[in-house]
Amino acid sequence: MKRFVSRAKETPRMFENDFFEFFSKVHWTVPIWLYVPLVSYLVWYSLTTLQLSFVVVFGLFVAGIFLWTFAEYMLHQFVFHYHPKSALGKRLFWILHGVHHDYPSDPLRLVMPPIISLPLAVVFYSLFVFVIGNHYAPSLMAGFTLGYLIYDISHYAIHHFNIKGSYFGWIREHHLRHHFSDSEKGFGVSSPLWDIVFRTHFQQENKQVS
Repeated sequence: MKRFVSRAKETPRMFENDFFEFFSKVHWTVPIWLYVPLVSYLVWYSLTTLQLSFVVVFGLFVAGIFLWTFAEYMLHQFVFHYHPKSALGKRLFWILHGVHHDYPSDPLRLVMPPIISLPLAVVFYSLFVFVIGNHYAPSLMAGFTLGYLIYDISHYAIHHFNIKGSYFGWIREHHLRHHFSDSEKGFGVSSPLWDIVFRTHFQQENKQVS
C-alpha cells in the first residue's frame, strides 16, 4: 500500500466569535458517549415497549446500518462537496467540509459536532417515521445511528492511526486517496461500496477487489 503523509495537524480558528469557535471543536470520543446510549435505548425500546421480535429488530437494525452507508456517500458527494459560486456560499461550505481538506489531521474537527449531528438525527428519524411508521422507526434508527458512529470513529482512526489489516488498510488508503489524489472520487469513508456502484472508486482499488 502506498504510504501517505499526514498534513496540517494544527487546529485553525474558524470563527471570531468564541461561542461558535468552541462548538466547532469536538473530541473524537464525544459521539461514543452520546450515541451508544441512544442506540442501546432504541433497541431496548423496540424489544420491550414496542414488543417487536428479535428477528424484526435485527433485520431493521442491519438495514439501518446499510442505509447509513448510502446516506454517508450521498452527503459526502452532493452536500459536502457542493461547489457554490457566491462568496458566502464558499465560506459556509468551507466551514462545513472544506476546512477538513485544508487541515485533514486536525484532531478536533474529524468527527461531526453534536450541534450538527443531533439536528440531522432528528431529521432522519422524522423521515423514517414518515416512511415506515412509529412502530419500526426506532429499530431502523438504531442501526442507522450505529452506522454513523462507525463512520465517525473510522474517520478519526484513518487520519490518526496506521490501521492494519487487508480491509481496514484498504479503506484507509481509499479515503486518503480522496484527500491527496482526487477529491472528486472516493466519497465513501466507512465503506467503498457506493463508490464502486456509482463508479467513483479508484481504479487501482477496483483491481484489488475484483
